[in-house]
Amino acid sequence: MSIRLTAKVRRGMVAWSVAAGLAVGATGCGGSGGHDEKPHSSASASQATGSGPSAQEGQSDEPLAEVKGSDGLLLRITSAQRDTGGFVTVNGTLKNDGAGSVVVPSALSGNETEILRNGRSLGGATLIDPRGKKRYYVLRDTEGRPLTTTGFSTLRAGDSLAVFMQFPAPPANATEVDFQLPTFSSATIKISG
Repeated sequence: MSIRLTAKVRRGMVAWSVAAGLAVGATGCGGSGGHDEKPHSSASASQATGSGPSAQEGQSDEPLAEVKGSDGLLLRITSAQRDTGGFVTVNGTLKNDGAGSVVVPSALSGNETEILRNGRSLGGATLIDPRGKKRYYVLRDTEGRPLTTTGFSTLRAGDSLAVFMQFPAPPANATEVDFQLPTFSSATIKISG
């Protein structure tokens, strides 16, 4: 075989392989395949694991606490829910109450190298059990990413951002804990569930 013929055959094989791969991928990922059934295993996390409500469920109009930070930032804590898996999820809203845009301080991420590697977050938040004299830090996944809202940097005047933080649960008899976040005032919040 000549070099040109070999090159043409190889290009044809590569093109065919790519086309076949795309067809298989499109079939595997594409739609319902003509069926209108909903998947049986797509229950929400709170239904499947028995965990508490999501960030939007179960929030009342009255916050558990409001803490003020630097540059007009305000954190409204709307819920602190104990999950059956041994976690406490704190939900809230971070709002810019100031007159101009605010760069959210990097100090909110805390100072742990592993968390800082993953960008801006609320990884510096802690819960303190004053009776048990223990401090609980934001949980991390297996790759060191904090289990909290991440990827934010600037809030314009009047803008708000829904946030969450997940902590290990204190003992069941610890129903009130102190919430702390760098650059913000401290507040006592009640854990439900």
